[in-house]
Amino acid sequence: MASPPDTSKTIKLERYNSYLRRVNSTKLLNASSKILFRATLLIALALIFYFTVNYPPLSDNPHHVHTHHNFLSSALYGPRSGGAAWEKQVRHSSTPRRPNGMSVLVTGAGGFIGSHCSLALKKRGDGVLGLDNFNDYYDPSLKRARQALLLKHQVFIVEGDLNDGPLLKKLFDVVPFTHILHLAAQAGVRYAMQNPQSYVSSNIAGFVNLLEVAKAVNPQPAIVWASSSSVYGLNTENPFSEMHRTDQPASLYAATKKAGEEIAHTYNHIYGLSLTGLRFFTVYGPWGRPDMAYFFFTKDILHGKTIDVYQTQDEKEVARDFTYIDDVVKGCLGALDTAEKSTGSGGKKRGPAQLRVYNLGNTSPVPVGKLVSILENLLSTKAKKHVIKMPRNGDVPFTHANVSLAFRDFGYKPSTDLAAGLRKFVKWYVNYYGIESKFKKENKFGNERPEESD
Repeated sequence: MASPPDTSKTIKLERYNSYLRRVNSTKLLNASSKILFRATLLIALALIFYFTVNYPPLSDNPHHVHTHHNFLSSALYGPRSGGAAWEKQVRHSSTPRRPNGMSVLVTGAGGFIGSHCSLALKKRGDGVLGLDNFNDYYDPSLKRARQALLLKHQVFIVEGDLNDGPLLKKLFDVVPFTHILHLAAQAGVRYAMQNPQSYVSSNIAGFVNLLEVAKAVNPQPAIVWASSSSVYGLNTENPFSEMHRTDQPASLYAATKKAGEEIAHTYNHIYGLSLTGLRFFTVYGPWGRPDMAYFFFTKDILHGKTIDVYQTQDEKEVARDFTYIDDVVKGCLGALDTAEKSTGSGGKKRGPAQLRVYNLGNTSPVPVGKLVSILENLLSTKAKKHVIKMPRNGDVPFTHANVSLAFRDFGYKPSTDLAAGLRKFVKWYVNYYGIESKFKKENKFGNERPEESD
């Protein structure tokens, strides 16, 4: 009888092959897992980087968006990167073109007064670098248009926030500024009731952050900064003098500006910073702010909308010391030209330093009703007026500047009356918003072209 075939070798061979398959399968699985893990990690990092660059953290305040300057995320944005090209542009913009010219950091350079001052400084040969966060308190496209105008004149605006300390330090590392014209602020009296934190963040914390950086650099710059006529608050003495009391603010905006004046005193006293505060009185003109009455009155009159014209609680007309932008620019430049050097070094005071505050107004209050009448004439359109009592929202019924101190110290002398100034504003407005054809037909402005800066 035949013996059964010997299968032991076959079985062993199959077991060995099965073992090899399991080993290879395990190796393949491990390799695949590593590849998948690395690919997932790469994708996650790419997504984090993408969203960091393109979607910065949302502000608690929808009307006050801060563009936080992050050197890692902004590496993709060329001139904002903090790299060699960015530094070259910053230096070029800041370099004076006239003998003994100033090198000025203008905060809020994308704003109304800031853009006008930047252009005036650049045109006379000073070095100018702008800083602005381009928030959306009002239409950012208007700020971007100002930015484009300044860029045509070789004024570069760094996009960043006052509360970004590393950015400010970086700017001072690149440029030894001789002066700061600090005009960045959260403006508006009424908006403070809706978003009070934005005023504290910009007007107090931002100002302190700027002063902290300025006190530590060597040499320290001289600083001219924007206070406000709002600090006079409930003061009833007229015209308003720098000697009058300012301890009764009627709005949070006014309170933050008054706080700024006290903070300026502190940094002058302790650190030797030269500081000059300018109390602006209702500045108006081309490239102005859309939240100001003359601006939205013009818009609403042209669109046939009703405008609210305020009266005081005892039915008197509300009046403002409307001050034309060109006059204010002359005042700002006069303050810069007469600002003495700071006396501190390395954060320590070496001697007494200059501390000043001035009114910059027009010295002739005009009732708001008269403002409307001038606009009606210029626009050839009758306004639909709704006369109402002034709400208790922080506005004051009357402002009137005494500017004798500014005249004495730097020759400030406003020369533009409201009718002439509004004519220039309307000429700019109809051109900027593309509605000038109607006015050319009516022969209001002829073929005159609006000037770039006024």
